[in-house]
Amino acid sequence: PGEVVINMYAGAGLFSIIIAKHSTPEKVYSIDINPEAYQMMVKNVKLNRVEDRVVPILGDAAKVLEERLQRTADRILMPLPELALEHLPYALKGLRGPGWLHVYLHVFAEKGIDPRRKAIEMLSKRLDELGAQYRVELSRVVRTVGPRRSQVAVDVYVEP
Repeated sequence: PGEVVINMYAGAGLFSIIIAKHSTPEKVYSIDINPEAYQMMVKNVKLNRVEDRVVPILGDAAKVLEERLQRTADRILMPLPELALEHLPYALKGLRGPGWLHVYLHVFAEKGIDPRRKAIEMLSKRLDELGAQYRVELSRVVRTVGPRRSQVAVDVYVEP
């Protein structure tokens, strides 16, 4: 309740709208670089009557966080596995204090290896490189995306 949320790769705004409708955020900054997705997001925000809480932003998430949203959020969603590890420095800059990162990763796990464990290792390595203080709270397989390839979401609490 009362959190400021940044959705770094919002697409048409699904996660942002769900958060606005089913929790009580102060604000959800909903970013996407694709102009068509952004237009759909603007429409979806209006259709769902969450204009007072969801702020659609057209732009590159890394640049938007760097230039406009540093030290802004309590919680940041990173639902684009292809860019999540690369954009972690920007997400860390976007937190205004201790806060949550919800990071989605694509993981290839050899037979017998838990993809959740592999995702935690990948994310932990990157956070360690960045000097972040954190604790992993939860990881879950979202879906299978190919043979031994999974999309995994990892929830991390980051402290200053």
